[in-house]
Amino acid sequence: MRYDNPLFQTLRVGAIELPHRVVMAPLTRARSSNRVPNELMAEYYTQRASAALIISEATAISEQGYGWHGAPGIYSPAQVEGWKKITSAVHAKQGKIFLQLWHMGRVSHPDYQNGSLPVAPSAIAATGEAHTPTGKKPFVIPHALTQSEIAAIIEDYAIATRNARDAGFDGVEIHAANGYLIDQFLRDASNQRTDQYGGTIANRIRFLREVVSAVTLAWSADRTGVRLSPTMAGQGMADSDPIALFTQAAGALNDFQLAYLHVAEAIKPGRLFNADAPRVTPHIRKAYEGVLVANGGYDRDSASQAIRDGEADAIAFGQLFIANPDLPRRFKENQALNAPEVATYYSVGPHGYTDYPELSATR
Repeated sequence: MRYDNPLFQTLRVGAIELPHRVVMAPLTRARSSNRVPNELMAEYYTQRASAALIISEATAISEQGYGWHGAPGIYSPAQVEGWKKITSAVHAKQGKIFLQLWHMGRVSHPDYQNGSLPVAPSAIAATGEAHTPTGKKPFVIPHALTQSEIAAIIEDYAIATRNARDAGFDGVEIHAANGYLIDQFLRDASNQRTDQYGGTIANRIRFLREVVSAVTLAWSADRTGVRLSPTMAGQGMADSDPIALFTQAAGALNDFQLAYLHVAEAIKPGRLFNADAPRVTPHIRKAYEGVLVANGGYDRDSASQAIRDGEADAIAFGQLFIANPDLPRRFKENQALNAPEVATYYSVGPHGYTDYPELSATR
């Protein structure tokens, strides 16, 4: 590939100047120690510091928001201190890193909630199974949140944002995708409320708007991103009109002047995406006025073309970054890629995590 490839143009993302446009997508890897980031995680992220921007793995904003064994949090002093070591190591290699803020909502499990029910906009169980410390278990019918409980969760997002700032992150990404709590409020299959948080699209995006408002007030809009996944179809997630819903949600985010909007939607059918649904990203691109990061099945050529065609401003890569810690260099030099070892995605230890080879320095 030529060095004038659009993937290697600089890009202003809120308060951050990116040296290129190869972003590392958030990737759950389940390597934390009792929910606290550790030295192995620091090695993993530091290996990938050449990404234009690292978006961290999804990180629980509270005990209530937790629901994946081995995932980290950002709600305790020990977690903040653990993340400090990671952000310092990434910055020492001139990298940039945002923390992804996560509340799992109904796809948590009582095993994580001291026996209490997980929470959701409505008392509707997700389909499938939760990843618990003792193995996979069916999702349960969640507790439908009251308005006062919703307000408390919004405050948890603000607290987590301040903790992320104190931990040395360059910004935060609000995880409003993949069937988790904010996404559950957005879609009419999971949100059947009759109050101000349900019914119309304007009402169903209210929780997203209120979380974004709280997070940007806790830090700043130019250090805040949002992630959406319009056609994600796992866990019983669906909406009667995803184009209208996500176009209106994207338009509403214009009010905040965010660092970016990150849209996860495969360019071809995949295991998490509805193969029959039309892509919503082109509609979001027309509605959203800021920086758009696209994610979902891109390779070097399709990513370059998407930026060249104006479909996105940057591309986030997930599985390719798992297997290729030096992915930007491989793209720039048009080198072969390592293949990811899927069986190690959520395992323990360094194998399949920090032992993928980089290109030799003399190559």
